Amino acid sequence: MRPLQISPETAVKLAAKLKVPLEHLMHMPQHILLAKLAELAKEEAGGTAEETKEERKEE
Repeated sequence: MRPLQISPETAVKLAAKLKVPLEHLMHMPQHILLAKLAELAKEEAGGTAEETKEERKEE
């Protein structure tokens, strides 16, 4: 299996966001990485929606 074809800057940012070591990220199977990114996007979207609801309640 070859390492992911992403830039070093992107790899560092993804490793930090996903809370995995850089070496693990670079050798992670693509389908697992995509699943983790989907989870992260879902969590971020959910957090944004909840914040918006709370802001509306305060007004």
